[in-house]
Amino acid sequence: MAWTREQMAARAAQELQDGFYVNLGIGMPTMVANYVPDDMTVWLQSENGLLGMGPFPTEEELDPDMINAGKQTVTTLPGSSIFSSSDSFAMIRGGHVDTAVMGGLQVDTAGNLANWAVPGEPLLGVGGAMDLASGAKKLIITMMHTEKDGTSKIVQDCDLPLTALNAVEDEFNK
Repeated sequence: MAWTREQMAARAAQELQDGFYVNLGIGMPTMVANYVPDDMTVWLQSENGLLGMGPFPTEEELDPDMINAGKQTVTTLPGSSIFSSSDSFAMIRGGHVDTAVMGGLQVDTAGNLANWAVPGEPLLGVGGAMDLASGAKKLIITMMHTEKDGTSKIVQDCDLPLTALNAVEDEFNK
């Protein structure tokens, strides 16, 4: 039976360690914030310039001005900071992110990642994905392994535009 998005986010959260700086990408990766153990200090970063994200807000906590890179409302934790996107990318490019959790459209047998261009959809650009895939010390990809029609997203060779070369390793051959 296939894992749910929630199960994958919870499993990704198990890879985090106390004191880590972790970037959460758009989509399923944002759900990881809901599964960080209460007794663990993990500094969640959003590339739009937020360090110290908490879980998604309740109705009472909702602040429409506090958003992540995917434009979802988020909470902040004590000690959080808000800064420019350029400072956020300096943090990413400078190797100060321990783990990046990103989504994927395809991963191939060489560990190549494609995660930013969907055929037939408006092209928004790669954004910070290339920086995150190469700048973080560890990369976690959370994605459904098949398309809705059952086609595998784990392929021999990616046919979508690549985000990163040889960036993904599975937990069975580290």
